[in-house]
Amino acid sequence: MCSDIAIRISEVSKCFHIYDNPRDRLLQMLTPEIKKYYREFWALKSVSFNVKRGSTVGIVGKNGSGKSTLLQLICGTLSQSNGEVETNGRIAALLELGSGFNPEFTGRENVYMNSAVLGLTKDEVDSRFQDIVDFADIGLFIEQPVKTYSSGMLVRLAFAVAINVDPEILIVDEALSVGDELFQRKCFARIEAIKNKGATILFVSHSGSTIVELCDSAILLDSGEVLASGAPKDIVAKYQKLLYAPPDKREVICNEIRLSGSSKCESQTLSATEDSEGKIEESYLEYYDPHLKPTSTIEFESHGAYISNPEIRNSDAKMVNNLHRAGVYRYSFDVRFEVPAFGVRFGMVVRTTTGFSLGGAHSSSLKDAVSYVESGTTLNVTFDFNCALNPGTYFINAGVFGAMSAGGEETVLHRLVDAFVFRVSPVQENLATEIIDFGCVSGVTKI
Repeated sequence: MCSDIAIRISEVSKCFHIYDNPRDRLLQMLTPEIKKYYREFWALKSVSFNVKRGSTVGIVGKNGSGKSTLLQLICGTLSQSNGEVETNGRIAALLELGSGFNPEFTGRENVYMNSAVLGLTKDEVDSRFQDIVDFADIGLFIEQPVKTYSSGMLVRLAFAVAINVDPEILIVDEALSVGDELFQRKCFARIEAIKNKGATILFVSHSGSTIVELCDSAILLDSGEVLASGAPKDIVAKYQKLLYAPPDKREVICNEIRLSGSSKCESQTLSATEDSEGKIEESYLEYYDPHLKPTSTIEFESHGAYISNPEIRNSDAKMVNNLHRAGVYRYSFDVRFEVPAFGVRFGMVVRTTTGFSLGGAHSSSLKDAVSYVESGTTLNVTFDFNCALNPGTYFINAGVFGAMSAGGEETVLHRLVDAFVFRVSPVQENLATEIIDFGCVSGVTKI
């Protein structure tokens, strides 16, 4: 395997044998030549991809798509039925946190035992023990049997052990939902530090924004098959479209995703009004640039509602897509209903060019939703907002939610990802940093 490749997956398949009852398992062991007493379930089907050293790759897919099976094959806790799995470097896995702990042992004893499993010597654990304890923040419970721990304390300690082994490859499977918000932020910060040290990270999450924020590229798995790979923003959008597809359209959408191929792992750049040096000309005027249109729009399958005409207008009711920071604007879109809908409400969210969600809103709470919309109705939806964004290019989504029957479960009736694109114009002597302008007023006093 090449030295710049950390993980190589080549035509990997995994088959599980499903038995209807324990008796069939025994018969298969005793008389395998007579017949098969099991059904085959292929959790993975000819999966192939490479992960470069130092990169962060996200894996998305609905439950049962094969994500956890794939990670277990990479970690070596499962063996593949076909194909090859190669890794290059020390692996630390955040899978079922705490599953390897002995409940009768103290926290201290489990730290040493689990660290040994991950490949650390006793001297290495001695030198890192206090860091592990400080990170887990469970106090004197470190000397108590883990059977006395709450579930939160257990996973905190397990997480602390796994990320303190200085891994060259870090495998994370939905492990960042542990603990409270402060601990989750500490987990993210530590993973970012591991990433900055050059470690390779393979990351599974159902949170699209987390995938977009942390990962350099992403893979979409469905029914054990790689449907697409590429830029996290594009892959997450395709995953969400597939996730909310009606059952009768699901295979059609799968085929569309397969045919669309893999996207480039690059942030989208729009150059409609850029000069020869690639710099956007400074302008403080609100105006509409007809050349500034999104090329990354993804339309979800409709459940009888159709979104159209997304636009932003300024306080003079003029349509604009070049905005001024601190300006007041109205985002609107039309929704046509071709079937009756119940408990209807609407939503929007603003994203960066990498797909990271900055913020959004719903038109109402569930209890205040529009109780009924009859077929043939068209509604105009508006969201008024103050632009608190620093100069840059941003994308805005549009969505409509509701139930297909009275008392039914709310679902996505229609959604447009990257429905509209807008820029926030440059500002002279801009003192605000990063993405959001908090309107800070600084002061310096001699003391």
